[in-house]
Amino acid sequence: MEVTIGIIILIVTLVFGVPIPFAFGATVIWLAASLGFQTDFLLSAGYNQLNSVVLLAIPLFILAGGVMEKGRIGEALIGLVEKFVGRAKGGLGAAAVVASAVFGSISGSASATLSCIGSIMEPRMTESGYDKGYTAALMAAACPLGLLIPPSSAQILYAWSSNTSVLACFTATIVPGIILTVLLCIVNFFLVRKMPIKVVEKEPPRIWIQDTGRKSIKAFPALLMPFIILGGIYGGIMTPTEAAAVSVLYAIPVGIFIYRGLTFRGLIDAIADTSTTTGVVMVMFFLVMIMSRLLVMENVPNQIAAALLSITDNKYVILIMINLFMIIIGMLMDDVSGILLCTPILLPIVVEIGVHPVHFAAILGVNLGMGNITPPTAPMLYLSGRVCRATINKMLSPTIILIIFAWIPTLLITTFIPEVALWLPKLILPKLFM
Repeated sequence: MEVTIGIIILIVTLVFGVPIPFAFGATVIWLAASLGFQTDFLLSAGYNQLNSVVLLAIPLFILAGGVMEKGRIGEALIGLVEKFVGRAKGGLGAAAVVASAVFGSISGSASATLSCIGSIMEPRMTESGYDKGYTAALMAAACPLGLLIPPSSAQILYAWSSNTSVLACFTATIVPGIILTVLLCIVNFFLVRKMPIKVVEKEPPRIWIQDTGRKSIKAFPALLMPFIILGGIYGGIMTPTEAAAVSVLYAIPVGIFIYRGLTFRGLIDAIADTSTTTGVVMVMFFLVMIMSRLLVMENVPNQIAAALLSITDNKYVILIMINLFMIIIGMLMDDVSGILLCTPILLPIVVEIGVHPVHFAAILGVNLGMGNITPPTAPMLYLSGRVCRATINKMLSPTIILIIFAWIPTLLITTFIPEVALWLPKLILPKLFM
């Protein structure tokens, strides 16, 4: 009964717009008081969970994303992608999706991807005839690709909270991320058919090759970054935390000396923003981990598993119910909170029905990425509206279409075809699956 009231408190506070750390804080206070747990035990449990070197990668990747956003690195990426798809009707929309995927693979941040790529693409797409609401919806739908294509802060969190290999979790979301990128581009081409879009005139082959060569050279330092980071991690040269530090050290001189968009003031602003974000996130980590510990100690995961298995023992039906639960969680809270809450509760259940923890990393990543653009919370949807200067009512229709025909198919493929998530991890880390 006490746990049920605690969950009700959490849901009600979130629905009424209470900041997420305070919502979890209220729930933790109720559970601790009603269940009779000692405060010093809970505080030490939360601190011990946070005392991890792996978590240092998160503020470092956030800082790297902020530096790249202010350093105009996104402009070089967009310029190169446009050369390949810009001449088709809907090509700018596809360029925005691909650029979001590439930038997301560098920054690991959905908000940094949206702020950078969205602010660059919105004027270009509006000038070319794209509806402003559609532009904002497309950018919102594409920016969570940074949560799927590594390095991903969300996957670092999942690996940390589930005691799973970070490298395995990184590789598990690559193929789903590519599938989602392709589907978003395809849906984009269908949605823009009736828009009065101006298409870039075809260039002579010689001029196209020369211009593409120049833009490739300009984009090379930005494209080199994910190879350095991921190559270092996959090659066993660096840990994810060390790779995050290298990404910051690489992004600063590139932003200052090559793209010349990063100023001293911009660097200070990026550090300040990262500090603020990190402070909020760490408080939320602390409270969510205490709440998760309380739920585990009250045997809530096993009770949920027993309830599901009492309804059916069919693995696929249970996976559908778990996905529906995570979609609801994603609609109410951000991806970080969702991962920290869902992992300890749902991981024992999916393991019991034969789902590998690395496979579940991909399922959880796609689910909570979709939650970023699914009302009522939908943080990326509202941020995209601000960045692209569009109203939510004009964004809702295209957003729903993109969710139905791109995000949900990706989720179903990832959930019910395990090799989509497990092929790369098995290839790179075969010993993990023996």
